[in-house]
Amino acid sequence: MSTKNKIALVTGGSRGLGKNISIALAKKGIDVILTYNSNQESANEVVSEIESLGQKATAFQLDTGKMKSFDNFIRQITEYLQRQTGSPNFDFLINNAGTSLYAPVADVTEEQLDEIVNIHYKGVFFLTQKALPFLNKGGAIINISSGLTRIILPGSSVYGSLKGAVEILTRYLAKELGARKIRANVVAPGTIETDFGGGRTRDNEEINAHIASLTALGRVGLPDDIGGVVAFLCTEEAYWINGQRIEVSGGQAL
Repeated sequence: MSTKNKIALVTGGSRGLGKNISIALAKKGIDVILTYNSNQESANEVVSEIESLGQKATAFQLDTGKMKSFDNFIRQITEYLQRQTGSPNFDFLINNAGTSLYAPVADVTEEQLDEIVNIHYKGVFFLTQKALPFLNKGGAIINISSGLTRIILPGSSVYGSLKGAVEILTRYLAKELGARKIRANVVAPGTIETDFGGGRTRDNEEINAHIASLTALGRVGLPDDIGGVVAFLCTEEAYWINGQRIEVSGGQAL
């Protein structure tokens, strides 16, 4: 990685939105470190695609629900950056990794809730905490939330609540990191056609048509609708956007 290029860390960058975000960042001239949970092959394909765009990229394994692994992960990436650039620091942290939980309040188990809390709140909180010493002045944090903090769909109480917590956390980060000129924003996608949640929005025609009917622009979102917005927030043009929730949903449930 060249010292002149900005560097982004994207969690869950091997597929879906994370893949799209990683490629969109590369198109803006930003080098990418991406993480994958289990699918190293897909991660390597994303790395190759970024390299074909002329940017540097590498992939590291990370389960964002396992906080005890974070110290070792941060050590790995900072040592890598030190070797490649002469500095352990990077510029942008995109907290994207996540899993779904569809269950009515009456059916959620404590085990299910604990797992999602670890991935969607504690993981985001503590990975950000561990990354803070290595974020360059003038950098940015972008947390991926969900339209489900505003659009209430039965079955998403745990997921939506935790994304809401991340949105509040983001505003605290913006306030606390302002002295370092580090911005923090939320991108909240509406319903997107990916393999998230078993691909149910993409593959279930009834769900897809219903969401499209609720959306002003008349279709369900695609990964390409999201990545460019995240990448934009990592540019100088977006410097004065801070502490904001930007919903990218095509006007869903207005």
